[in-house]
Amino acid sequence: MKSKIKICGLTRECDIDYVNEAGPEYLGFVFAGSRRQIDEAGAARLKSRTKSGIAAVGVFVNAPAEQVIRLMENGIIDIVQLHGQETPSYVEEIKRRANGPVIKAIRVGEEEYPSAFFEEYANAGADYFLFDSGTSGGGYGGTGVVFDWNRIPKTPLPYFLAGGLHAKNIGTAISHAQPYAVDISSGVETNGVKDRDKILEIIRRVRDV
Repeated sequence: MKSKIKICGLTRECDIDYVNEAGPEYLGFVFAGSRRQIDEAGAARLKSRTKSGIAAVGVFVNAPAEQVIRLMENGIIDIVQLHGQETPSYVEEIKRRANGPVIKAIRVGEEEYPSAFFEEYANAGADYFLFDSGTSGGGYGGTGVVFDWNRIPKTPLPYFLAGGLHAKNIGTAISHAQPYAVDISSGVETNGVKDRDKILEIIRRVRDV
């Protein structure tokens, strides 16, 4: 099965136009502190511009559950991505009250995760994991840093692969890691903003793998 595609960190109306043209399965709005951060009103405006069939993922870091649930209930996002230290009980609450898909992001660094760690999130109702770079600065994604794909742990759920993906390494990444989906942000930017040509190119390359 071909890997699906998420283009993350959209903030401008033209970004939405680019993804509408390119046709990834997912786009991402970052509500956590980041240079790509967007507020709820901005995300609502961009969501209304998004073609049907492209699911909007809200990216959060240790956010109040009420905020996450409100965005789901208002139709601003379709999927929740948790990129902080959210616990399995937090996942349970989101699933119980919002009943939408949940992606739990894991930073891959030197730490080894026991299989029980992933089972707890799966049992709590998480639908996917996302593996991203673990950085010494403690960042939460969008760093453009690639990690060792051999360190991806075995999990009971399908997963998104993130971390420094771009047109030149995306084919190798998919062939090696065989993720459910790839998550790209900085790899489709020029001077810190989304680049139409890079988005179109990377999606073409993913479809060709």
